[in-house]
Amino acid sequence: MQSQDVAQRPASRSAHSGPALDVEQAEAALVEHYPRLVRLAYLVLPPTLARGRRVLTAHALVQRALPRRRASAPVIPAQSTGRDGDPGYAYVRLQVVRTALQAGLPLRRRAWPKRAQLPPLLPQVWGLRLFPRSGGADELALEQRLSGLDGPARAAYALSGLEKLPDAGVRKVLGECGVTAIDAALREAGAVEGEFTLLDSPGFDPCSLQARPTDLMRRRQHGRAALAAGAALAVCGVLVVLPGGGWGPNGAAAPAYAKNPAAEAALDPGRLLKVSPVAWKTSARTDFSAWPARGELTGDEGLLHRALAVWARPGEQVHVSATPDTPTGGPSGPPQLLYAGTVDNVRVVILYDGLRIARYAEPKDGTAGAALDFARVDGASGAESGAVVLSRADGNVRYLTAPWVTKAGERDLSKPGAGVMDLTLTQGVTSPMVSPATKTGTCTGWEVLELTGGQGRQLLSDLGELVPARLTSGRPGTGKDATGAEALKTWAPYACSLGEARALGVRAVNVWQFAHQSLPDGTGSADWVCTRAETWRGDGTRALAQFHTPGGLVGAVVAKAADGPACGPRDPHVLAGALWKSKAGHWFLLAAGDKDTASLRTTGGVSARADGNLLAVRTEQGVQAGLEGTLKGGKAVKALR
Repeated sequence: MQSQDVAQRPASRSAHSGPALDVEQAEAALVEHYPRLVRLAYLVLPPTLARGRRVLTAHALVQRALPRRRASAPVIPAQSTGRDGDPGYAYVRLQVVRTALQAGLPLRRRAWPKRAQLPPLLPQVWGLRLFPRSGGADELALEQRLSGLDGPARAAYALSGLEKLPDAGVRKVLGECGVTAIDAALREAGAVEGEFTLLDSPGFDPCSLQARPTDLMRRRQHGRAALAAGAALAVCGVLVVLPGGGWGPNGAAAPAYAKNPAAEAALDPGRLLKVSPVAWKTSARTDFSAWPARGELTGDEGLLHRALAVWARPGEQVHVSATPDTPTGGPSGPPQLLYAGTVDNVRVVILYDGLRIARYAEPKDGTAGAALDFARVDGASGAESGAVVLSRADGNVRYLTAPWVTKAGERDLSKPGAGVMDLTLTQGVTSPMVSPATKTGTCTGWEVLELTGGQGRQLLSDLGELVPARLTSGRPGTGKDATGAEALKTWAPYACSLGEARALGVRAVNVWQFAHQSLPDGTGSADWVCTRAETWRGDGTRALAQFHTPGGLVGAVVAKAADGPACGPRDPHVLAGALWKSKAGHWFLLAAGDKDTASLRTTGGVSARADGNLLAVRTEQGVQAGLEGTLKGGKAVKALR
């Protein structure tokens, strides 16, 4: 059973300590040029490695080439100049060559081996041998000649032939890799006969591979031994578990480990809280505690018992997911039942304990492959408790809506004039709609849920978790639901930026147009917008400053920050800048702050100052500069980063 926590959490980012290099820049270069970098590593690695080991090692070296710590980068990002002038690509290439050379060093008894000298932990392939496609006679001859070179000479040949670096560039890379005999390496590489174009052939491509099985007879012997050991272990498990009452009633739950009265009461389906269907009309609270129990299986005690037992003691075969910093332990008392029914051939139970929403799902034909998802919802307001994800299937999502919701619809946030497509509501369950959380590739639209009811109208976005995020618009602290025409128009160019907030435990996302700037070439005006994602746990916030020029379909992200108060209710101020190229080909440094900004000034590669909250100064491509501002009250404000 697939968990509903489908979106991948962004990996923790870091950067090396080199000047002006951000980990995102290096990561982007690695992803864009991954096949070339793996080919480079494959060429430099020693031919004494088996071909399969050499392929996996090449991939491992490239995948480990990102910087480890974030370096301080300029606030105004430099314009990209392609692979040859990209510092991110240069850094990753240097790391690949350095570790490939280290992999060819002999192991010594009295020295710890370097990581590159050991077999890679990842990637791993079981049961198959992988190797590049066979080349022609010319490729084989070149392979033999390269096998006669030492590591630095192979690196020099690959840098010259594959990377098209001049001798000075090759010297620089080898020197930074710690090679001392650079002249000898260049001489040996220059003596190799063969066209450089052969390096681009499939015979040297570790990304285009052939597969063959490993030793089948040996695998059969090992398989029999593993099967016998597994059978013995299973018998031992049965003998241990059965005297305790078996696992039948508890489904996929682990065996009970204690007979605590309070814990047993929390697992009793008969004690589940079931709110009256009309209680919400007179309740002083409009949150999940006012939701009635819905679904055709609310009386199925067997299903409810399995859901409670798995919540308290999820077995090893249960897929458990949770939003960041959400406890996954069992309930402290009988929880509230929100839903129990069958959706998309899956039995689903949704429970609420005052702090968390828990969703249990199992296939209709048993409990194998059960899933348990958690989302933190403490302090949810009426607008934030409007819907819960009930099911995801085939790229679509169904919601269970609050009892006060009278109408549900689907709209594309990136197309404000497209209108709303009505969704059918059946006992609070919506018909399926497109889920943007499961989309991959280029973003061309972002579908959101629009709810209408006693709380007015709200927009909610699926970000890959149980509870969709509320979308608002306006100055931080005063933002309102983004359902009006002007709010929808403001959101449209930045809808796809919601992908940055997937799987972060986001409670709400606010968009704030903090400045409007006339472009210096007279072609119109640009908007400066800050989008900020607030989380249920308080920390882990994300803020993006974006710049949108006339005619542009989407806004360009010019700055981002995490775990900072800027652009939020505690600090409703923001400052950002960007390099912009006019239609005439001139470069300008543009900067803007919110309306409370009294003056701006730049530092570093550009020296300029302006009164007010806007700045525009003529400059050159690739310039790097800092940005500072002063609020009307005299307080300094720093650029978002």
